[in-house]
Amino acid sequence: MPTEQEDLISHESAGNMGYVILGQPATTAKFERKPIYWMLSEIAKRLGDDVWQTFTEGRTQHEWIKYLFEKTRERNPDMPSYEEMKTTGIYKRKCPEEHYVAYRSFREDPQANPLKTPSGKIEIYSQRLADIASTWELPEGDIIDPLPVYAAEVEGWDDPQRQHYPLQLTGFHFKARTHSSYGNIDVLQQACQQEVWINPIDAKPRGIANGDKVKVFNDRGQLFIQAKVTPRIMPGVTAMGAGSLATGRYVWRQDRPWWLYQHSDLITAITAGKRESVSHQSCPD
Repeated sequence: MPTEQEDLISHESAGNMGYVILGQPATTAKFERKPIYWMLSEIAKRLGDDVWQTFTEGRTQHEWIKYLFEKTRERNPDMPSYEEMKTTGIYKRKCPEEHYVAYRSFREDPQANPLKTPSGKIEIYSQRLADIASTWELPEGDIIDPLPVYAAEVEGWDDPQRQHYPLQLTGFHFKARTHSSYGNIDVLQQACQQEVWINPIDAKPRGIANGDKVKVFNDRGQLFIQAKVTPRIMPGVTAMGAGSLATGRYVWRQDRPWWLYQHSDLITAITAGKRESVSHQSCPD
């Protein structure tokens, strides 16, 4: 499997099929290009030999990949060798019990296998969040609740601005891109065109037919994009794929204290530049 650089890609956290991919670089590094690991290693070296040793453990990027490959192979004895994997590219292994069950040991014996929560159980009420809510100073409008509750977001469905802009715009990860990566590949642009999804109930009174070029706008800006009229999105809501590359130009409006982005299908041309509130952010643990 060709990748940007040699890489070991694993997936064994869910599902009934685990796999490991040993990606090989599609081409050699051109000119003075260096991988991120090399750059950080050089920074560590300049911070001192002890920092460099702690960061790299004396291994290059290639040596780390081979080291981690062999550690993976120790757990999977039937896995091909490093040299064989450079050709086959992927190693698959089905779950011996057919289906992966989350927290299996906890479900079978909660007392002997507690979770990593204060109570050792699945917590609906979080005392840790309750403590944070009582001690943190939050920005106006932000809330932290120890229970899973609805928290209104800026420009959400219940925002007063809905009186002027009745359609809610949402963004989603697009199948032809990874964020904006690969957004400049012509064959992908042709196969998966950037569109704004709209329900037929909302499209009909606006005279919008499938494939029409429409203007999407608010007080922040405007853009022009092809409409996809489909019942696959609920009435009152529209959606666009996130990560599209800018194709328009900025135009300064004297009557508004911001730039308008015209002739583009870039969703960020009309979305707010505000950070997500604490209550809506995902937590890695």
